[in-house]
Amino acid sequence: MTLSVALLVLVVLVSLFLVLEPMRADAAADPDAAERSRLEAERDRLYGELAALEDETRRPDLERRAALTLRALDALPPAPRIGGRVRPFALAGAGLAVALTVAGGLTFVPRWQLASLSAGEAEDVRNVLALPELRRRAEASGNQAGYLAWGKAAFDSGQYDQAVQAYGSALKLDARQPEALRRLGILLLTRPDSSGQPAKPEEARQAFLLIRTAAQLAPSEPESQLLLGFALARFGQDRNALAALERYRTLDPKGRDADEMITSLRARQNEDDPGLRVYAASCASCHGPNGAGGALGPSLRASTLTRAALRSVIVNGKGVMPAYPDLKSAELNALLELLERWQRERP
Repeated sequence: MTLSVALLVLVVLVSLFLVLEPMRADAAADPDAAERSRLEAERDRLYGELAALEDETRRPDLERRAALTLRALDALPPAPRIGGRVRPFALAGAGLAVALTVAGGLTFVPRWQLASLSAGEAEDVRNVLALPELRRRAEASGNQAGYLAWGKAAFDSGQYDQAVQAYGSALKLDARQPEALRRLGILLLTRPDSSGQPAKPEEARQAFLLIRTAAQLAPSEPESQLLLGFALARFGQDRNALAALERYRTLDPKGRDADEMITSLRARQNEDDPGLRVYAASCASCHGPNGAGGALGPSLRASTLTRAALRSVIVNGKGVMPAYPDLKSAELNALLELLERWQRERP
């Protein structure tokens, strides 16, 4: 931002110099300036005395002297005009100044406008502005990198029709490109068709296969797990969806795109699973919302305790772990079933 302001100031200063310099240079020196100034002062003094004259006997002499002064002024060569003839250099300077000012406005004003946006909004604007050139390069070169660059800019700025076209072209060149697979898949799965209808069941399954394939090809890329979680939730596979979204948050601890979906999935699971209801009420505050460990308690998913040992710790407590002797038999058994299921899911 500082560099942009400095460059704009420089453009303005150069423009002013190019406009004013020819005008300054056109003002030629007046060799009779001193005499002209003296005679003009004398003329003004005599006019002043005539205007305030009270003794009429002095009028003839004053008028004679004023006439002589005017005659002397008329005898001097005309004074050079300030800013006289406009030379070709002046015209060229003015034209260049206008061009620089326009270029500065087109270059720097958009940057100032972008500075008022958030980082994400500014990036979207830049992506939209870059789309025509990225598309031209991709179609001219016909290579995968060009199509991916065009697709990424279109997807990130919400120009989804172009993203579908770009990623589809990239997959024709390489059918195992994870970014193109998952992004094309999520677009086909979630966006209505040209008539406003959602994806048909067969189309939705094909879209899901694209997303799942991308996650298999690039399991450590956060977006692979994020979009896989969304797709699994779309097909009602809540447990697998939650696992994928929790893996996304592990891969990208700062990522917040899955928070609402995770909350929704957990709420649905708690309604359907009595073990999760007990866990959420009694255990999650120490062992974390998904049993992977929290501020106080260790990971229950990594536990190797037997069912009997788990029952003993829950009922009697151990160390800083409080006892829960009042759990009903059905609640305790449901919680033990959940903990054992987590142990079986451990890689």
